[in-house]
Amino acid sequence: MVDFACCGFGLCCMGLHHQGAVTPYFLKHTALVCDVRRVMGLEMTFQTSNIWQAACAVVVVLTAVIGTVPASATTAGYLEPTLHMDPPKAARELCAQYDWACAGQGGSVAPSSETERALITEVNRRVNTSVRAVSDRRQYGHVDYWTLPSKAGGDCEDYALLKKKELIRLGLDPAKLLLATVLDHSRTPHAVLIYRSDAGDLVLDNQTDKIIDWRESGYIFLRMQNPSDPRVWVGGFQPR
Repeated sequence: MVDFACCGFGLCCMGLHHQGAVTPYFLKHTALVCDVRRVMGLEMTFQTSNIWQAACAVVVVLTAVIGTVPASATTAGYLEPTLHMDPPKAARELCAQYDWACAGQGGSVAPSSETERALITEVNRRVNTSVRAVSDRRQYGHVDYWTLPSKAGGDCEDYALLKKKELIRLGLDPAKLLLATVLDHSRTPHAVLIYRSDAGDLVLDNQTDKIIDWRESGYIFLRMQNPSDPRVWVGGFQPR
């Protein structure tokens, strides 16, 4: 069984209605349970409520310092951010560690859309099958550690990184391959790879071999590499 309990990213659900930004989707759902132990260093879970919103107020103010992305009409099929955000804490050295992980638009001729779709399906299945699921805590002694899978295996973000590396090697534009953090179906922090197809954003996930439209994933998207500059991250996604 895959252990996702340690797929934490120092995440905090946050939102800001400021300078034209739109309050993110996940703050509008009072049933959402948001695990902020990684952020606050506390062994407790806050439920989205007045108490929770007050607890995250400090984080929201700090987010304002980072900046907001002006609100615009949602482009059908694509994740539309409203906030500039820091990378996940464990991913802040990712660009220095792997230059391809933060590469912008490629200069080579890209495969056709049909070929790209076949490649992402194959790479997603192959990586899911070949990499053994091992938590970061078991393998590295850390709650969260972003790296390529080792011979022993890897965690959710390790799968996503290997898929991105392989797809870039096969000729896909790096700007179409974006690392993202989410809350999965059990509202556990999780990492996936987003493929920006001509029709919209698709999810490559180590929990399934199927390639899924982000709107049908059932996930709550927290942050993602900026399509315009993968070295920085964005969040506060508009509702689907």
